[in-house]
Amino acid sequence: MTLKLYGRDPMKMFEDVFTDKVSPFFTSMMSPAFKVDISEDDKAIFIEADMPGMKKEDVTVSMEDDVLSISAEREHSEEEKKKGYHRIEPSWGSLSRSFTVGDNVDSEHIDASYDNGVLKIVVPKKEPEPKRGVEIPVK
Repeated sequence: MTLKLYGRDPMKMFEDVFTDKVSPFFTSMMSPAFKVDISEDDKAIFIEADMPGMKKEDVTVSMEDDVLSISAEREHSEEEKKKGYHRIEPSWGSLSRSFTVGDNVDSEHIDASYDNGVLKIVVPKKEPEPKRGVEIPVK
């Protein structure tokens, strides 16, 4: 016997909360800040991020340990003056994404370029360093 609440499966109702049908707020929170394509070959990892409307000066790419981070901050102010009123609507937004790229990358030679709203990053790979073991004397 299946439990029905108002003619609907209660578990399905819970799933619907996180879909665009019921709450676009939740899906906008869970969707990524900007679209990214990632591919790789034997020599490098290629990342392409679509960031329309951003200026090159507003985009930051950084690498810490084995995590590559892309972030952007945008300030926009719209001003309108007409007879009888004055309106200024400032807006601000911050976007960021981070990716674990592994420890076999050459972080000294990462290349990033930005053109026409598209950020392209090439992360060269290097030979992985062999793991070192230490012998521990038994007392």
